Amino acid sequence: MAEPRIEKSLFLKAPRERVWDFLTGQDNLARWFHPVDRSLDRPGPYMFLKSLDEPERCMWGEVVEAEAPARLVYTFTHQWLGEHETRVEWTLSEVASGTLVKLVHDGFEGAPVDVFEQLCGHDAGWDEHFVKLRVRVTEPAMAG
Repeated sequence: MAEPRIEKSLFLKAPRERVWDFLTGQDNLARWFHPVDRSLDRPGPYMFLKSLDEPERCMWGEVVEAEAPARLVYTFTHQWLGEHETRVEWTLSEVASGTLVKLVHDGFEGAPVDVFEQLCGHDAGWDEHFVKLRVRVTEPAMAG
């Protein structure tokens, strides 16, 4: 049986540095994913929050590697994973007039939950967030 993992890629009409800021920048992460307690551009723990109005953590982990603007790796968990740590890896490559983004989300094996259900849910979740990322990354830069 294949390792339980999610692999996705998308092309974004934006320079790699801008995409990097949307994957790591505190303000930009809140625009397409979730509010976060800090930028993810350096190693260390982080927490994604339910909302700006509700500063309770909903997902958390630790940034393991941050090689701007090419590669980001962090651990990732939440209550629906039984707090089992998974791993998210982003790779950004320059292509034509934009960026190729590759995502690998793995480490699901051994989770104290239905792994296939978690794969299905996370796969759908990433798709939903990628729609928002695609729109937000091409909007004019926010002032300030």
